[in-house]
Amino acid sequence: MIYLALCMFYLCCSCSHGIQTFVLPHSHMDVGWVYTIQESMHAYAANVYSSVTEELSKAGDRRFIAVEQEFFRLWWDAVATSTQKKQVQQLVKEGRLEFILGGQVMHDEAVTDLEDQILQMTEGHGFLYETFGVRPEFSWHVDPFGASATTPVLFALAGFNAHLVSRVDYDLKDDMQKEKKLQFVWRGSSSLKEKQQIFTHIMDQFSYCTPSHLNFSNSSGFYWNGVALFPDPPKDGVYPNMSLPVTKETVHAYAQVMVENIKQRAAWFRTNHVLWPWGCDKQFYNSSVQFNNMDPLMKYINQNSHEFGVTVQYASLSEYFQAVHQSDLVWELRGSEDFLPYSTEPYQAWTGFYASRNVLKGVARQASSQLHAAETLFTRYRLTFPDGPVAKDWALDKLRALCWAVSEVQHHDGITGTESPKVADMYVQHLVQGMMGVEELLAALFLLPHNLDMSSDLDSSYHRKVHRTLGQHVIVYNPLAWNITTIINVTVTFQNATVFDDEGRPVPAQIQKSAQSNVTFDLFMLVELGGLQHRKYLIKFSDRKCAGRSKCGWTYAAKGVRFERRRVRDWTRTGRRLLPVLNNCYKLMFDQDTNLLHSITYLEESRRVSVSQDFWEYHANGDVGAGPISDNYIFSSSGSAVRAYQAVEMEIIPGKIVSEIRQYFYREESDVDYAYSITTRVPECFGTTLRCHRLEQTYSLGSLLLNTEVVLRTSTDLKSNRTLYTDDNGYQMMKRPYREFINNTIARNYFPMVRTAYMEDDLSRLVLLSDRAHGVSSQASGQLEVMLHRRLWNNQPWTLAYNLTLNDSSVVRPTLWMMLGSISSTSRLYQREAVELQHRPVIMPIDQPQKPWPEKKPRGRSAVRSVVLPPNLHLLSLSIPGWNYSSDHDVHLRHVHSGEDLHVEPDYDRVLLRIMHLFEEGEDPELSKPVTVNLKEVLQSVGEVKVVEERSLTGTWNISRLQRWKWKTVDKLETENKGSERHGNETFTVTISPKEIRTFFIHFGSNDF
Repeated sequence: MIYLALCMFYLCCSCSHGIQTFVLPHSHMDVGWVYTIQESMHAYAANVYSSVTEELSKAGDRRFIAVEQEFFRLWWDAVATSTQKKQVQQLVKEGRLEFILGGQVMHDEAVTDLEDQILQMTEGHGFLYETFGVRPEFSWHVDPFGASATTPVLFALAGFNAHLVSRVDYDLKDDMQKEKKLQFVWRGSSSLKEKQQIFTHIMDQFSYCTPSHLNFSNSSGFYWNGVALFPDPPKDGVYPNMSLPVTKETVHAYAQVMVENIKQRAAWFRTNHVLWPWGCDKQFYNSSVQFNNMDPLMKYINQNSHEFGVTVQYASLSEYFQAVHQSDLVWELRGSEDFLPYSTEPYQAWTGFYASRNVLKGVARQASSQLHAAETLFTRYRLTFPDGPVAKDWALDKLRALCWAVSEVQHHDGITGTESPKVADMYVQHLVQGMMGVEELLAALFLLPHNLDMSSDLDSSYHRKVHRTLGQHVIVYNPLAWNITTIINVTVTFQNATVFDDEGRPVPAQIQKSAQSNVTFDLFMLVELGGLQHRKYLIKFSDRKCAGRSKCGWTYAAKGVRFERRRVRDWTRTGRRLLPVLNNCYKLMFDQDTNLLHSITYLEESRRVSVSQDFWEYHANGDVGAGPISDNYIFSSSGSAVRAYQAVEMEIIPGKIVSEIRQYFYREESDVDYAYSITTRVPECFGTTLRCHRLEQTYSLGSLLLNTEVVLRTSTDLKSNRTLYTDDNGYQMMKRPYREFINNTIARNYFPMVRTAYMEDDLSRLVLLSDRAHGVSSQASGQLEVMLHRRLWNNQPWTLAYNLTLNDSSVVRPTLWMMLGSISSTSRLYQREAVELQHRPVIMPIDQPQKPWPEKKPRGRSAVRSVVLPPNLHLLSLSIPGWNYSSDHDVHLRHVHSGEDLHVEPDYDRVLLRIMHLFEEGEDPELSKPVTVNLKEVLQSVGEVKVVEERSLTGTWNISRLQRWKWKTVDKLETENKGSERHGNETFTVTISPKEIRTFFIHFGSNDF
């Protein structure tokens, strides 16, 4: 029925040879930014959906698009009446209320990780499909600050037919407008190419708003409902800045402005179809006033269409793109280049937000990792113990609460750090509350019976001994589908400890004074875990030093050597006294004259690279009258970076598990407290399967001085020619050659680093991997700087009015992993290492140190068998999302349209599985090859796989029925709608090619549920 309506619409429009204008009513509703979600719901957001529902029901030609799902779902669950819900169901069925994009939020594209982008889209799409039977087919990314090449790939995988963006560099957009190149087919992945291409529309210079200033009115243009009022809507319904109503006296003036704007936009596109977004931030909270003024205006224009050369009609986004698609033009191609960074003016490079609110970025990534771990663990528990004591509804509620919080913070004014302080606090509060709930779930999954069966250990009575030993159990869970051997760190309050695994065997360990506290100790433990496997470790503490190997186990007590403070002004002669720190992979040399790193030799090829690391700072201007400023969004340095310290101390702690180098940087020579620090951990486990190429570094920065932006600068003798490589959302690497600009060259050569950045020459590559997003740049050949922290204030009236300053006085402690080696060796490693940093083992102490512990016969290790994928495949998802809809679309639609009560119980029997190929085509001779796996065999330790259905990225399409639109391109290649390649053994064997992400619904045997 919707398709027939579309056809009638286009036939009608084709009667005229003028400009066909698609007036698109919408409201841009930030899930955060200046006001909290609760404040926005109260002030305007709830009224948007209530009034739009009422007004659309009054006239059949009216349209509205709904974008972010968080506000809509809050309205649907807590505000909408049963009558309104029935009206919405009918409007959606008729295609007059259209859900586009469909994620919980309009996610940022620069600093978000692809796993979180997929998560928040899946959360929104699942709700829409379960509730209305609809699947968004178009994006509306009008406000993210730059466009990633990963986003169009994900949207194509989700089944989208077209992608819409807005914010690209001002000078680039100007050129594209003049050349009519704002529309093209984007092949965002160099490996997937045309298989996941998508038609892309860049909005013109007016973006998603209509002209707001009219020469005959000093109000807000075509926004007759005025400007939203906070904290409370006006009781009399009169809002500030309400535009003059459309009357006989004003209609012609309004029509002239509208037609002039339409024609101006039409000149920038190849077809005679013009998308005219009617709306802007916080609009349509009084839809009656909006439509009652636009209706007569549009009628007037259409009545005079021959004079104006324009026809106008309300439209959904699908109607616009359908018209463009039917134009049957041949489109130019764009490869895997992105639109980052983004600038709005010569001195307004939006590269500061890559590093704004470092703490929030870290908490968001930590919450995402914890959610992934809990989802995989709950899925295994549910499959293995369907009638176990962990209540499935309680568990799903905990997971959904954290999923909601992680999805919410991906908003383009959330994880970006561009929100007001109270909104940042709101995001953190929601994330922390969600994590606390999931920690309860993890404890229940680990400790309740029918899992580890540890109750007899935990509840045992005290056993008297002459020497009363303290003991503590720790559960360690590997959330990855790879076997790992790694080092974990448990903070303890005793200086003597021994560690035993679940078979009673001693575990290699090392204990030393903590880097961050004088009253605690770092206990490093070497752990071996299978994929998706957990193990229990027993730590025995003592106030006494142990004597003899039998009592000490394999714990090494490490002690440090401190080196005297070195002042920068004394660095006249350096490199004379070098101290080596070695393992099987590297020889690091530290300079006693400076207390800085001097060089690294990667031993596999005996190649030495000069490497030093220290902190530098950019000074920002805070006075708008004195020149360009830096703020939450923008980085605009007042000059080159300067050294951020005057003296350095160093301590080296040689160890048998790790050797640790602690460097302390002091702002002033005589300062008692350091301003910055670097703690480098070099794994020392010779003769084990522990990989030694990972140098783990943790930094401490803050509090910063006001209006400073601090970078970690890694300087080498690599001949990199200031060319940098950074990742797009953890999915693919982008080459970033240094570019000269007339103004603001430093800031415009900053790029987002979500997981990975590296520089290289013909022989060597230095890689940095990150636990959260940062800004990164190469301002000199062989140099890589990472912006880790910012603290800013300025007197811009707009900034002060909305409290959008970044006076962030927090101390931040981000982590980077560093690798150095040949290009071929690092190419094999960095993708997997980045995933391992993202998903480190979950460490859960399950009790407090108690005394004494009984001597018992070890129970033996957990019977849980591992789940292992090949090294080039990553388990993106293994979860029970709970959405309850039939996999058969026709069956589900009949249910949705039946008028029955749509409240359904969650589906606990459907498992969502995603697998991603980590490598690009040609990146590695072996690891870049397609991989064939048998899902039945891979998941045999989880349960007996009975049915495998391949789905779209967010799960709402059966891949065999997904037929995306085909677009003609200059190379005449078209999108191929192909499902997963299958070989043998019925439907369980799939082949996954480089950079593919495959999504499946898995159903297990009935005896497992």
